[in-house]
Parts: sequence; C-alpha cells; structure tokens
Amino acid sequence: MNNQTPDTLRPRRAKILATVGPASRSPEMLRRLFLAGADTFRLNFSHGSHDDHRQAFDTIRALEAEFGQPIGILQDLQGPKIRIGQVPGGPREVAAGDTLTLRLGSKGDDIPLPHPEIFAAIRPGHQLLIDDGRIRLEAVAHDADTITARVIAGGRILDRKGVNLPDTVVDLPALTEKDRADLEFGLSLGVDWVALSFVQRPEDLVEAKALIQGRAGLIAKIEKPSALDSLPQIVAEADGVMIARGDLGVEIPPEDVPGRQKEIIRLCRQLDRPVIVATQMLESMITTPTPTRAEASDVATAVYDGTDAVMLSAETASGQYPVEAVAMMDRIIRRTEAHPFYSASLGATAPHVDTAEQAIAFAAVELADALSSPAIVSFSSTGASGRRIVSHRSPRTTVLLTGDEAVARRMSLVWGVRSMHEAEISDHDTVPIHAAEAVLDLGIGKPGDRIVVVCGFPFGVPGTTNSIRVTPLGQY
Repeated sequence: MNNQTPDTLRPRRAKILATVGPASRSPEMLRRLFLAGADTFRLNFSHGSHDDHRQAFDTIRALEAEFGQPIGILQDLQGPKIRIGQVPGGPREVAAGDTLTLRLGSKGDDIPLPHPEIFAAIRPGHQLLIDDGRIRLEAVAHDADTITARVIAGGRILDRKGVNLPDTVVDLPALTEKDRADLEFGLSLGVDWVALSFVQRPEDLVEAKALIQGRAGLIAKIEKPSALDSLPQIVAEADGVMIARGDLGVEIPPEDVPGRQKEIIRLCRQLDRPVIVATQMLESMITTPTPTRAEASDVATAVYDGTDAVMLSAETASGQYPVEAVAMMDRIIRRTEAHPFYSASLGATAPHVDTAEQAIAFAAVELADALSSPAIVSFSSTGASGRRIVSHRSPRTTVLLTGDEAVARRMSLVWGVRSMHEAEISDHDTVPIHAAEAVLDLGIGKPGDRIVVVCGFPFGVPGTTNSIRVTPLGQY
C-alpha cells in the first residue's frame, strides 16, 4: 500500500526542482521541502563536498522510503567554467573607452586569463563579458598569449570572476577532470539525472553518455548561444533539457530570453523530452519571505509555456526562506494551472503526431477526454510511453507503472506523471487489475470511473507500446 498523504499527492502538473545547499541540507529541512512541494532535488557539484552530497542523497532516499513515493535526484556538474585569475594589485576600476590587456600568463598589470583555448578561438570584434556581464569588453587584437580589448562598459574587476564569450565557440572539453570525478561519485550513489553544463554542440553529450551508460538520464543545460544554433540536434541527443537562464541571459540579449524559452519548451514537447526552466525564478526570496510580482509572473509564464519543471537555486540552497520559496512556487503553479487560459495556452503548442507511438499516445488522451476518465495508466519499462502521453498536456492524471525503480524516480521530473514502482507484469489478464489498484491507491478515481490503460506486448520490451484498453474501477 502506498503511504502518500494529501500533502505529497501534488494536485498540480508542473514539477518543482529544489537545489540542496547549506540552508537545506539537514534531514529536517529536506523533509520540510519535500512536504512543501519539492518533487526532485538538485545536488549542485559546483559547491559542497562529496560527503555533503552523500548525506543529502541518503536523507532523500530515506524520505522516499518513508512516503512510498519516488523522488528524483539530479546531479548538476560544474562544467568548464571560464574565470580570470588574480588581478595584479587588487581590484581594478576600468571605465568605458579604456584599453585592457588580458594575458595567458602573468606579467605586469595585465589581467590573467588562464585559458589557452580562448586565445586560439577569439577574433577582433568578439565580446568578453566579466562578472555576469557587469563589465563588457570588445577584443581589438590578439596573439597566442595576449588579447587587447576596449572597455565598453566599465566597473570594478575582482579576482576569479567568470568570463562569458557570446561570440566565440571555445574548444573546451565538455567534461573537466573535476566533472569526471564528480560524475563517477554521483553514479556510484545512484543519482537519477546528470546535468551537463555549457553544452555547445550535440557532440558534447556523447562522452558523458558513454560514461553514464544508461545509469542516469542526461540533461543538456542550454546556456550558450552556440547551443541555440544546434538546438534540435542537442535536444534529440539528450534525455532532458535545462534552460539555464543565468549564463544564457548574459550571452544573449535579455530581451531574447523569453522567446528562446518558449522555443525550447515547444521543441522539447515535440521530442518528448522533459524541460526545466531555471535561474532567478524567485530570486528575491533569498532574503525576503515573498517574491516580487514580476517573479510570480515569470514562474507562471513558464507554466503557461508548458514546462515540465521549474527550478529553485539559491532560494533553497542558501536563502533565508527555503520552505517558503517552495510553498510559494507550489501555489503559483496551482493557481496558473487552474486559470481558464491555461489549457488554451498549452493547446496552442501541441506536438505533431507523425509516428505510430505518438498516435497511440494521442489516441489514449482523446479517449480519456471523451470518457472523462480520471487517469491514463501507462505500463512502461523506460518511461517513453508516459512522456509521449503527457507531451499532449492532458488534464487527466497520467499514472506510470514501471518495474524499474530508476525510471520511476526519473519520471518525478516529468509534467503530469505520478510514477509507481511495480513488479514486472507478464500476464495480459492482470493488466487491468494492476492499473485499477494503482489509481484507487493514489486516490485519483472512484469505483465506477473508467480509466484508459496503455501498454505493450510483449511486456518489458522497450518500443512495443501497441495496446489501449478501457478499464472500470472497482470491478476487480
């Protein structure tokens, strides 16, 4: 019997991804975040030790056992972050019109930039953005170890600040040595998702997939302009996508971010890939107990766009009000999904149906709507059939039954899915019994309601979804 309570049944479709950090790492706080609405937890390997992440992982798995509900855990790798070195003489003020020299090594007053790949790739006219774009430079000339740049927007340059290069495709490895060690550790724990930072091209995903070997889903973080140039190929290669608006919003004009967000979400729906909207969603709640009106609208816009999940970063990792931030995001999602415009908004970006598998998913959704079914039940070994069903954003709850516990956990990130780990089913006649019991166990329907069941024969073979049936509840 499932141990879910009304607090954990989540009467909403979009999911919440909460980042774990110093403000939320304790067992008590992680429990409160889960009860407030967190569906999946993010372990950010840019910060914290392996011991910190292990303790959080163990606590989350204990919560999963307590509530009998799959909880996803996402490992976010740091990636090849570009930073300047130590500024000679301490913080330096620069003004628009000044000329500045960045150097591969250390010499005189030049700003160290210890990344030889940049010197090989940069060209005159390319921008260099320091400290999240607060300081903007334009390359004037370069050679093997120096870049001469003109200051476009000035300010104070501090040690070790990040550098963004929106015009330059830098030949950096997709995985650093730190990433490789962190990935090995995360996979040994059993993380459900791995997020790869600073993806520039589909080839960047190949090495990570080879190392993961199907043990976790791979999420491509879209935060580079070059990734937008190859977006369909990257989404097709990945298992999921994160719209990382922090670096993306620095490297492309801010006014372009909302439109790009809609494009990415629509493409992910077309290709049945879960998509996360991330960064600065409730930023003011790091220090205040309520968000700004603009932040509430930002979350709602992502929900109207049809995102699978919205993410909290510093709000839950280091903020003063982590539980309040999750609870607020939960309320915004619920109110948005209850609005009369919500269904029409999702319908405007409905995916195409051009394969047999998509046609079965679409038929299941149409049948459930016609019968006013409380749920669509999908039996799946990989979760693919469930993702295809919810790509149509049906108001009916999609219950996914799988014999693979890892798949059940990954689906906690997917819009509208209630996943359950079930023993493998091999008997055609028991399908309606298991489906009806699962729906009643979740408290979704009542005896007499009819549910739509989607499965494949033979059982347990990926890619064989080929059956739809209608099953009354309470008959067995």
